[in-house]
Amino acid sequence: MNRLICVIGNKGGTGKTSITHMLCHGLGLLGKRSIAVMTDNFREPLSREGRLYTPLDGRSPEKLEKIVAKLETMPDWYGVIDGVANHPEMDQRLYEMSALVLLPFRDSHEDIRTVRNDLDTYTRAFGLPSQWPTNPWQQMAAERTLDELMQDYRARLLDPVYAVSCSKLLLHTRIPPELPTVLGNVCRGLAWQVLARISPDE
Repeated sequence: MNRLICVIGNKGGTGKTSITHMLCHGLGLLGKRSIAVMTDNFREPLSREGRLYTPLDGRSPEKLEKIVAKLETMPDWYGVIDGVANHPEMDQRLYEMSALVLLPFRDSHEDIRTVRNDLDTYTRAFGLPSQWPTNPWQQMAAERTLDELMQDYRARLLDPVYAVSCSKLLLHTRIPPELPTVLGNVCRGLAWQVLARISPDE
């Protein structure tokens, strides 16, 4: 599907859920309609109220199949599927059906080792530095780590999504009526990156 995006990866704690909701929020700020599909049985469904996108429950294979089938009839909508860690069979299925695959990873050697393996497995996927440090010294250290360990994958890395603590607000059951400007700016930047790769003419 040319407007289906999946956010996957074998390691937990890389920010897949945050990235999913930040991307959908950013798409909404850019006037695009999208759905955020949860697949993790340990998470609770989120309210649609006040959001610029629609969160949907795809925690069972049947629900996920229905959502994807419905999305195929809605050509103006984007679908973003939030994958679950340590589910390689499901990741492979999502990878095969998606137009764009994102592999978030944080600034740690463990995350980077895992995302290297995932990038080798999912050859169309892009690595996405997530919760990236905002402190200048920490940024320099993170960039050195990428130069040392990710040099061969640089062409397949998106620009970092910098850590903003207010991103947690998007994961509340009901979001506040007003969200911080800095969050909107980060979400827009992520959405622009994705649109440039999935819909370059828009």
